[in-house]
Amino acid sequence: MEYDVIIIGGGPSGMTAGIYATRAGAKTLLIEKAGVGGQVAITNSIANYPGFKNVDGFTLSQNMFEQMTELGVETVFASVDKVSLSGKIKEVVAGGVTYQAKSIILSMGAYSRGLGVPNEKKFVGKGLSYCAVCDGAFFKDQTVAVVGGGNTALGDVLYLAPIVKKLYLIHRRQGFRADDATLKKLDELLGSEQNNIELKLDRVAVEIVGTDKVEGLVLRNVVSNETETLPLSGVFVAIGRNPNTEMLDGTVTLDNGYIVVNEQMETNLAGVYAAGDITKKSLRQIATAISDGAIAGTNAAMYAKKSRG
Repeated sequence: MEYDVIIIGGGPSGMTAGIYATRAGAKTLLIEKAGVGGQVAITNSIANYPGFKNVDGFTLSQNMFEQMTELGVETVFASVDKVSLSGKIKEVVAGGVTYQAKSIILSMGAYSRGLGVPNEKKFVGKGLSYCAVCDGAFFKDQTVAVVGGGNTALGDVLYLAPIVKKLYLIHRRQGFRADDATLKKLDELLGSEQNNIELKLDRVAVEIVGTDKVEGLVLRNVVSNETETLPLSGVFVAIGRNPNTEMLDGTVTLDNGYIVVNEQMETNLAGVYAAGDITKKSLRQIATAISDGAIAGTNAAMYAKKSRG
């Protein structure tokens, strides 16, 4: 099956690319391995997207998807097995089917970074989670920990605190890396009568303990090197994300795993573009992903038209 543009990844950048490529006259296919929206779809509250004072990520993602499909973008839900990007006609193998296009947009986003501690894989889904919005309700009135110090981690804390009995916030240093608005909300919660949060700063997780499910988390103080074990039933990890670039296998230029693009969202390969969190950039927000997608979609469509002659 041949298209003008194939987009790999259905986050905000990918869906926006689909909208712009199709409006530019390109026959467009979007391939997504799971549900559309990416990280946005599992975000409880979004308050910095222009035009919305506050919107949940699932609603925003579904609105984007409906707009895209109504314009005529085809969607396939399947994992990508292989890509061939260097030829004039690009190929993507997904779900055992080969799709061809004159231009490709890579928008696979990023995945949650793990702790890298003993028993981590064993306890995924058994008390260990990388998505507070997805799994928080399972820990009502229980004791949990959030590991991390950025916007995602503090957002998880704000979401979980009203649900759980007690919450430990674990961070490897004293200062947090979240924006001022999120820090203000955390400070307000810490100073309230309803506060059920205990800060564990200058500490790192070194082991998850338990038999069939999470029963505790071992911490090491990075200053004193002393260890302690917190008895708890849930651990939520929010320590950053890694780009989904493993399948590219050196075909496009990467910097620390992220795809290098120019202002036109072009990679080093003709007809291959990239957008969103998978690219090397200084700010990864929905607004910047939308911008990337609009640029990539427009330029990929123009490239496909020129290839058609």
